[in-house]
Amino acid sequence: MTVQYLHLAEKILKEGNDRGDRTGTGTRSIFGHQMRFDMADGFPLLTTKRVAFRLVVSELLWFIKGDTNIRYLLEHNNHIWDEWAFANYVQSDAYTGPDMTNFGLRSQEDESFNEVYQSQMRQFTDRILADEQFAAEFGDLGNVYGAQWRAWQSRQGEVIDQLKAVIEQIKHNPQSRRLIVTAWNPEDVPTAALPPCHVLFQFYVEEDKLSLQLYQRSGDLFLGVPFNIASYALLLHLVARETGLKAGEFIHSFGDVHIYQNHFDQIETQLSREVKPLPRLWLNPEKTSIFDFEVDDIRVEGYEPHALIKAPVAV
Repeated sequence: MTVQYLHLAEKILKEGNDRGDRTGTGTRSIFGHQMRFDMADGFPLLTTKRVAFRLVVSELLWFIKGDTNIRYLLEHNNHIWDEWAFANYVQSDAYTGPDMTNFGLRSQEDESFNEVYQSQMRQFTDRILADEQFAAEFGDLGNVYGAQWRAWQSRQGEVIDQLKAVIEQIKHNPQSRRLIVTAWNPEDVPTAALPPCHVLFQFYVEEDKLSLQLYQRSGDLFLGVPFNIASYALLLHLVARETGLKAGEFIHSFGDVHIYQNHFDQIETQLSREVKPLPRLWLNPEKTSIFDFEVDDIRVEGYEPHALIKAPVAV
């Protein structure tokens, strides 16, 4: 797994196009790439830097529960969606604190501003946890993944639970070519905090093995993609558990896959590190339904990666 990831990093650095982007940070990107990971080789968790697997788990369970409010994530000490909710808050009339315009870039470039920003962010997340009404108003991210997977709104006003429906199809019609869940709803794109990056996934059953392919329109190679790989590999294992199948391959297909220009040094550090063995996934044997799993029911064993590498998030 790690070798394929590093080859992609080298390809982007050497052959990629330098482009502007929504955040103003700048990227180097390529268009169109695919990686394949056989679950028999181990769980695909990057080893050239530590990936916080419990954050992967709590985020995926957040999606599976159909939740779109960061309060659940904060309760599990998961802060990976904080910036998106905070951006909505500071742009609202309710916010009366210091100017937070372009806080993502400014916090990287101005140390004094970063201290103010971090203070405001702590106040915001603390209030999300403590104040249910405030959380309802400013912690919700709109129709992001959880809503689209579990409560897609049809034109007829019906609610479609795509995830539950596809699991039933795998159980009863495994050779179907329609084993698909989509998160890309054009109607909701303008109002979502972040339009879905991993937009569509499809299952495939062959004999006793279940495989999953993801199409990702936009992939942040350093920060996002290691999480995405682990998240969808975990989703594959959980659905395989419920449907009585073995986890086969995770196939990861990209549109625009890129490295932010302020992540080049971090990527180079990874390229200089030795690849280590992949860990193994442990799932609580007492749980069978994907909808019953909690964070403590899932862990990796034998994960001994290189040290964490920090990098700023582009918002």
